[in-house]
Amino acid sequence: MSIQFILVLNRQGKSRLVKWFNNSITIQQKQQNIIDIHRLISSRDSKHQSNFVLFNQSQKNQQQSYKLCYRRYAGLYFIIAIDLEENDLVYLESLHFFVEILDTYFNNVCEVDLIFNFYKLYYILDEIYLGGEIQDISKSKILNRLEKLDMLES
Repeated sequence: MSIQFILVLNRQGKSRLVKWFNNSITIQQKQQNIIDIHRLISSRDSKHQSNFVLFNQSQKNQQQSYKLCYRRYAGLYFIIAIDLEENDLVYLESLHFFVEILDTYFNNVCEVDLIFNFYKLYYILDEIYLGGEIQDISKSKILNRLEKLDMLES
C-alpha cells in the first residue's frame, strides 16, 4: 500500500473528504494529523515552494514519515500522503486526474458540490483509488461507471 491517506481540505482546514487506507491510526491521531497537515500546507508559498513536503507523523512512541503531494484548486487543497520511495509526480498527476473527473461529473465542481454530494465524491474516489493504490486512470470508463450508478439511483 503506497497511499496512506487522501484529504480534501478547504482554506480554513475543514475536511471535505477524508479517506484513510492505513487503519492502525486512532481517531485522535487522525484528527491531529489533519490539523498538522493543514497548518503545514496552508503556510507554504505556492510561488516559491514545490507541491511536495515531508510529513512526520508520530504515533504510539514511533515516528512515521510520508511525502505529501498536494494541489490547490480555488479554495480547496487536495492532498495525498504516500510512502517515501514512491514517485511524487505520478501521485500529483493522479490528484489532477481526480479533480478533472470531479469537474466533468459535477459540471464545474465547487466546494458546495463536495459538501452536498459527499457520497458521490466517495464513489468517484473509490473508482480511482482502491486499497491504497491507483486503480483506474481511464476517464471515459470512470465516467461511464458513474453514469450507470446514477441510473441505478433514479
